[in-house]
Amino acid sequence: MTPFSVTPSAAARIAEILAADPAALALRVEVLAGGCSGLQYKFELTQTQAPDDLIIQASGATVFVDPTSLEFLENAELDYKDSLMGAYFAVKNPQATASCGCGTSFSVD
Repeated sequence: MTPFSVTPSAAARIAEILAADPAALALRVEVLAGGCSGLQYKFELTQTQAPDDLIIQASGATVFVDPTSLEFLENAELDYKDSLMGAYFAVKNPQATASCGCGTSFSVD
């Protein structure tokens, strides 16, 4: 099992985004200090792969996660939600002990 996974809906949306931007190699998922709860997720298209990146490929989608971020994303899952409230990527993270309403900020013990 991959330490960080991507749902079929997230993979489909990432594949669409990558197809629309031929210069992009992958979607990079990072965990950075900041946000209302201490840590925050960052999603960005990237043209660069680091030698130690975890590479996840699913249904035409490629996702990179650096080793430092992976420590906070162990057993987490990237999902894509499309509802009346908007469309967005969301991380289901079993390590998060608290999160804020924005869904991109979290804390761990």
